[in-house]
Parts: sequence; structure tokens; C-alpha cells
Amino acid sequence: MGRTRGFEPPTSGTTSPRSNQLSYVRHDFIGYFFIIFGYIKIMQVSKRLFELETETAFSILAKANMLQSEGKDIVNLGIGQPDFPTPSNILEAAKKAIIDGHHGYTPSNGILPLREAVSENIYNNYQVSINPDNILITPGGKPVIFFSALIFGDENKEIIYPDPGFPIYRSMIKYSGAKPVPLNLDEEDNFEINIDKLESLISKKTSLIIINNPNNPTGSFMKEDKIFKLVSLLEKYPNIAILSDEIYSKIIFENLEMPSLLKYESIRNRLIILEGWSKTYCMTGWRLGWSVWPKKIIDYANKLCVNDHSCPNSISQYAGIEALKGSQEEVKKIIDEFERRKDFIYKELNKLGKITCFKPGGAFYAFPNISKFNMSGEEFSSIALNEHGVAIVPGSSFGDSANDFVRLSYANSIENIEKAVYRLSKI
Repeated sequence: MGRTRGFEPPTSGTTSPRSNQLSYVRHDFIGYFFIIFGYIKIMQVSKRLFELETETAFSILAKANMLQSEGKDIVNLGIGQPDFPTPSNILEAAKKAIIDGHHGYTPSNGILPLREAVSENIYNNYQVSINPDNILITPGGKPVIFFSALIFGDENKEIIYPDPGFPIYRSMIKYSGAKPVPLNLDEEDNFEINIDKLESLISKKTSLIIINNPNNPTGSFMKEDKIFKLVSLLEKYPNIAILSDEIYSKIIFENLEMPSLLKYESIRNRLIILEGWSKTYCMTGWRLGWSVWPKKIIDYANKLCVNDHSCPNSISQYAGIEALKGSQEEVKKIIDEFERRKDFIYKELNKLGKITCFKPGGAFYAFPNISKFNMSGEEFSSIALNEHGVAIVPGSSFGDSANDFVRLSYANSIENIEKAVYRLSKI
């Protein structure tokens, strides 16, 4: 007797061996399809995962590193990471913490001496008294964005965020279920917030507004007069929470001071401040951030900390105390060097003819307009890396309004910046 198959059709004397074999293959394929499909149905993942986006800068870093490993000369102006080492006094504090046995769990909101140091730092900078109980220590700044979106996001909510802006804003808003509402920052406004445009976006569904000053990726900086106008608008909408990302607060040029939203008592009861050590103290890999939360919502944020990461890294926290309370001389040198690089890259990019570059006021990014090349920022960045050995990030990585721009990080030496600009001149 012949072998039978579960999906085999009946045959007749007129069926050729070839067509019979094809029937077997076709029906076996259908059988396997249903088996695989059944497994997929059993292993369904959350739909919200498909709303998560990512940071192009990290994929470009990986590609640049791969090309370097192949022996190619790459100048990396892609990643937003200071190229200076963590100051030595901070390193010594971390070593001491290890020797002293500070390597266990800590409170989920961070050790009290660090929160007290943050509170003291806020007072020294802004003459504002913040209770350490309103301060949350996290592994970097991203958890603050994530938690803010989870607390204020929902399917019937809208969250306003800057575009161009840090890509994780939109990613976390979408994941929360809320509708992301982009606030376009225009070159003609020096990439600062247009107050009238912001007000036009506010609706009854708006639950949170995200502010970023100084801005990543543009390097724009809103001075105190603009911040005052912004706060005057926010005062009109007392039921909307505010997340102010001030992670670049110390990297500001021309001897200007940071107009933190913390200074404005009228909005403090619904204000979240995102800050940290990564940029100012060259501590990106230490994963340490701080934030200020209103009393009525910090318990929710702390509960998310317990569920998400238990507590921040204990060694990093002791290093963070030294960063805030120790000598700031190294930080001053670093900021002076960033300003020197800013002046250089701004001047050199604007010499290239087809490129126009707005003058950055803070952070360590230039955001030139490349529209005269008649190609997108994505195409320009690809050519820059693959044909000229310069890693940069397309503006489209930071929002839908920036297709004609690219981001260059000047967290690199003057010599490498000069080499990169020369190579870009060949495009």
C-alpha cells in the first residue's frame, strides 16, 4: 500500500507523477504554514512593542565602528557623548566607594546623601529650595522620560513634544498609548519654541508638554526672556503637566546662565525636571540621572523605579556626590573647549557654500541645513559615512520636520572636526 499524507489529494490514472509530487509539496507547505501560524498566535507579543522606536545615533555608531574595524579611517561626529574622560576626583570617589563596601542595594529613589547634594546644587545654581524627598535618582535620564509618558499618557491623551527633538520623546509617548503632537521648531526661529504655535497645539486632551533647553539635536538655547514668555503661557493651562529636559544645562556659551523652569514657583507643582551627570561630568556610561518631581506624583514615579530597575547603581551614586560637591575646575575647562569647537565648526561649515548652519547656543551639536544638495539628510549622511568616512546623523532621526538637516556632534577634537568638514566639502 502507498504512503498516505494528511493533506494528500486523491489521485487518478490521469495524474502525472510530477503533478502528484507538486501536490505533496504544496500541501506540506500549507500544513507547515498552519503549524507556524499556530505558534505565532500562541506567542503573541504586546502591540505596544511595535510603537517603540529607537535612536539612529547608536546604529550609526555601530556602523562606524564596523568600518573602523575593517581598517577604514572614520571621523565620528555622530554620537552625543563627550570625548573627555570622567574627571579624576570622581574616579577616586568611585574607587573609595568600592573599597568601603558600598556595593549593595540602595533605596529605590537613591541614597539620601546624593539627593541632599542635588538639592544643595539646585539651590546654589537657582536659589530654589527643593526637598530631597522630591528628588529621584535614576540610571540615566531616559527613565524620567519613560515614567513621565507612562504617568500622563493614555489612549485618550495627547502629549506635545519638540520636533526636531530627542527621538525617545516620541517613542515613549507612542508606547504610552497617547497621541504624540509635534511642536515644530523652525530654523527661522533659531529652533526655539514659537509660543503662538505651541498654544495652537494645546487641546482638552493635552496632558503633558515636553520642553528641552538647550536642545538636542539643534543646539538652540532659549534665554530667560523666552522662558518667561513660555511660563506665562503655561500658567494659563494649570491642568497640564510639564517635563523640562535640562540635561545640557551646564553646557551654555557666551557666559549666559541657565533659565531653569525650576525658578518659576507658579508651575512648580506640576513640573518635572530631567537632569543628570552624563553630559556635564562626562559620565555617560555611569548611568546616573536626577530629576525633580511634584509631591503629588513622585510616589508614582518611585513605584515605577521599583518595578523597573530596583535602584540606581550604588557606586555611581557615590561618584555622583563627588561630582556635585568636588572641584568644578575640570568642568569649566571642558565647557570652554566645547565653546572653542562650537565657534570653529560654525565658522567652517558656513564656508562650504551649499551648507548653512545656525549658530548653536548650548549642548555640543551643530544642525546645518543641506537642502541645497537636493538630497535628504538621510542620503547626505549615508554618502558622508560610506564614501567620505564621516559619521553624522540625519535630521529625520529627530523628527519629521528636519529632513533637510543633519546633526554633527562636536564632542571630538578640533583636528578631527577640521578633517570631517574638509571631507564633507567633497560631497
